[in-house]
Amino acid sequence: MTATDYSEAGERNRVVGQPLSHLSIEVGHFYMDDLVNGVDRIKAQLRKVAPLVRSYTDAARAEYGPGARVSTCFLVDDYFRHETDPREILTKLLGAAEECGVRIDYLAREAGCAEVPSLLDGEPVGAPVRLAEMMAARIVAEPDPGATGRRPPTAESGWLCNGRRSSEYDPGQAMRIARYRPPEEFGARNHSIFLDVQLWSRALEEVAGEQVEIVKWSCPFLASIWQLLRLGMIRNDGAVVAKPEPWSGEWPADWWKMPAVVQLNERAAPFAAYRAVSVLPYSYLGIEHAVRVILDHLQQDDEVLAKLRERGAAERIPVSVPVEATRRLDHVFLGDV
Repeated sequence: MTATDYSEAGERNRVVGQPLSHLSIEVGHFYMDDLVNGVDRIKAQLRKVAPLVRSYTDAARAEYGPGARVSTCFLVDDYFRHETDPREILTKLLGAAEECGVRIDYLAREAGCAEVPSLLDGEPVGAPVRLAEMMAARIVAEPDPGATGRRPPTAESGWLCNGRRSSEYDPGQAMRIARYRPPEEFGARNHSIFLDVQLWSRALEEVAGEQVEIVKWSCPFLASIWQLLRLGMIRNDGAVVAKPEPWSGEWPADWWKMPAVVQLNERAAPFAAYRAVSVLPYSYLGIEHAVRVILDHLQQDDEVLAKLRERGAAERIPVSVPVEATRRLDHVFLGDV
């Protein structure tokens, strides 16, 4: 055995395995405004979701056998509306889900996709895992051979696109009359669908009497991290990140006193899965388009993927686990309720 072979095997052994379901179903998503206001809209959407959950569960059993492992989850939008009360929001949401026959095995916080807290009895016991910051370092933007260098790179600007941006504001065009060059999607099929996604923004805020630069992560970027968590693709120093934690008792008055992912059903199949499907309102279509662009530009952890594919082969998963995360992710968009 060569030194290289030994190193690769050793690296892979340091990556912790993660229990996997065959399918993870995200049973919906609401903006916090929907959760704060009346319950009618929530129930109307969940009634549409219920038969889809049954249909996807039946399909999983047809593909993987009667023992197919299927789990459900829900992501709460607490990152942009942190001032809301979890006791009010979760009582309303979970009550509506139960009434509409929609099982929620795992409840996740969107803010937990930015930072994963380390808690003991609801109190911090160590530094959080800066998950969004960690994943931002894995962004690999496609190089544009015709770039002028005027636009800062993604790591500085927080903007990521799926092609070549317009030359409308290139410095050379300000000094001469030139033909406008439209944006162009890399790998376009006949015509381009160009998308430029903001991953984060920066602003100065006053903290303890001092001006501090704060990074605000975008909804598409946090959603892309959420999907990778569901697909079991994130580790921190080899350890599973945002491992689901059981919860008992009353909900706290502060979202930060809750784990990033809470296990509600003690008999639930594993949170992460080989494949994932998200059932969402049609208003999220643009966000999920952005998510897919981001996922295509995130450098994967090869050791995690190798371990996951080995696990799939050992379980005789009918179709080999694809390398691309987007090929393991499906969406269903619901019309207006």
